Amino acid sequence: MALNEENARRSNRTMTAIVCHGPEDYRVEQVERPVPGECEMVLRIAFCGICASDCKCWSGAKMFWGGDKPYVKPPVIPGHEFYGHVDELGPGAAEHFGVSVGDRVIAEQIVPCDQCRFCRSGKYWMCEVHNIFGFQRVVADGGMAEYMRIPRTARVHKIDEGISADDAAIIEPLSCAIHTINRGEIQLDDVVVIAGAGPIGLMMVQVAKLKTPKLLIAIDMVDERLKLAKSFGADVVINPREQDALSIVRSLTDGYGCDVYVEATGSPSGVEQGLNLVRKLGRFVEFSVFGAPATIDWSIIGDRKELDIRGAHLGPYCYPIAINLLSRGLVTSRGIVTHRYPLNEWDRAIAVANSLDSIKVLMEAKSPEKG
Repeated sequence: MALNEENARRSNRTMTAIVCHGPEDYRVEQVERPVPGECEMVLRIAFCGICASDCKCWSGAKMFWGGDKPYVKPPVIPGHEFYGHVDELGPGAAEHFGVSVGDRVIAEQIVPCDQCRFCRSGKYWMCEVHNIFGFQRVVADGGMAEYMRIPRTARVHKIDEGISADDAAIIEPLSCAIHTINRGEIQLDDVVVIAGAGPIGLMMVQVAKLKTPKLLIAIDMVDERLKLAKSFGADVVINPREQDALSIVRSLTDGYGCDVYVEATGSPSGVEQGLNLVRKLGRFVEFSVFGAPATIDWSIIGDRKELDIRGAHLGPYCYPIAINLLSRGLVTSRGIVTHRYPLNEWDRAIAVANSLDSIKVLMEAKSPEKG
């Protein structure tokens, strides 16, 4: 961009953004460009991924964190799978975040309050206030825009320059995948089932393979995704539309069932499937965000199997690990990132993201960076 054009852009302080006004009412608008305050910065966004939770919010699914606090409080600019370059620094921000203008960085999806009992004890990802970029405008909007303000309590990480644009765009979901797999405490002799080969499920397969379990099984209803899971290291893939998952898993485990079951389908049926597939005293790790309640027989968990049920939320302390794995080529976005759209093609992008024609869809803001 020529210098005079850049100066003109800065003077009018507007930018292009996607704004959520309600279910299926997301509009491409010209909005005021953010200004950094003390110990804050503004990013020039490169890419922002469309998450499955974004699709569910767009379609109007009833999703809540608990009580009467909904996921989305419009109007708000959505997007939490973003990264970009430092464009402006407020007073004290360079020292506070340890960054300079031009650095390629990512902020974790949650903006902790740093005051509640969870934040003060280091468990910031369970912050009681729980502001997440792109879902409410309490602290800042999300990343589906040309620019984005990063508040002072955000957790910010630099991205190695050797990491490709597409790989950088999956750092957030990869961090979630790493945290989930770590929650499973996979051992060398474990049989592990990962249910759901969507973007994060496929990253879970790659991360779980690095744990070298005895057997790694992926389950999904889309053969193309299972083929990709196989290329990422799954030893066995199962399409439950065509195969009996319970019979196959039991045949591979002397009739006992898997040691670890990771639920990443986002479907209530995935929960019931997992309770049947996991062995007695096994570990069930729940990651998904559901658009509808899951009804199960709780006696399976206690009386019949005494299962260890574990949740997995966000990607705490995992962003540096994700960046390191990507920089070493141990995890990849290849085959996962399938589509890229400019901001003004939102309607097309969400339609593709909300279908089985894609795996990961990225929204591209104005940036010189390419895949």
